[in-house]
Amino acid sequence: MRAGSVPAPAAPEPPSKTQRKHRMHALQELGAELVLLDPSRLEKLDLPEALADAIALARRLTRHEAKRRQMQYIGRLMRDVDPEPLREALVRWSRGSRGG
Repeated sequence: MRAGSVPAPAAPEPPSKTQRKHRMHALQELGAELVLLDPSRLEKLDLPEALADAIALARRLTRHEAKRRQMQYIGRLMRDVDPEPLREALVRWSRGSRGG
């Protein structure tokens, strides 16, 4: 390196396996909240068709293992969706339901 030159910025490191797992669990938890959501509110979120169908199926499942696998699938589908507008809507609705 020449004297007085600025080193090139290092490329950002990819997230660690633990960080990826935390992100995936958070998406799966958000998906679980969507499964519990009132169907009329769910329609307002304008979700992709595959995700909406997966949520509808999860509501109908009664066997524990089947529901667990479906929730994992919903978490996988959530990777393709921007979660922030969904979280904001859930927070907004939860505040409204408390009367404040």
